[in-house]
Amino acid sequence: MREYKSQSKEIILTTTIETPLGEMFAAASKKGIVMLCYFTPFNIEARIDILKKSFDTDIIPSECEYFQMLRTQLDEYFNKQRTTFELPMQLVGSNFQIKVWKELLNIPYGKVESFSNFAAKIDGLKSSKAIESPLAQNMLNIIVPCHRIQKDNGNSNVYAGGEDKKEFLLKLESK
Repeated sequence: MREYKSQSKEIILTTTIETPLGEMFAAASKKGIVMLCYFTPFNIEARIDILKKSFDTDIIPSECEYFQMLRTQLDEYFNKQRTTFELPMQLVGSNFQIKVWKELLNIPYGKVESFSNFAAKIDGLKSSKAIESPLAQNMLNIIVPCHRIQKDNGNSNVYAGGEDKKEFLLKLESK
């Protein structure tokens, strides 16, 4: 791919990555991976808009070392050789969203938590309603494991990738 040089703007690089769950869309800044999302047009467009609003940036398709690391670690994860991701990441969102996503990173591989137990860890939130939006707006699917949260009644919550992808991930981690 061509090299891109910009004097005034940050550059966000994008690529697609094949996984057992289908094609995913990834983006990276100079600081690390900023997005890994399931490849659905509305989902990608909405998240690219978030990146454009968060950075004064040009977004271009290209490759970088972060994507190679991401591909390797995703392959290891799907082959049950990795339980945590060790990638440079840049979480993009409000302070509250970032707080929720960082707490998600503390949920161990293979463990599922209820909305209310998880919400209580976020400054002792009394209502799990507050965490629904950050879970749905997670920019780093799989890496930031929102698939490990379920409703208090034991039913699965609405997962950004869909219930089939969530069940696949939970099954993968449970064996």
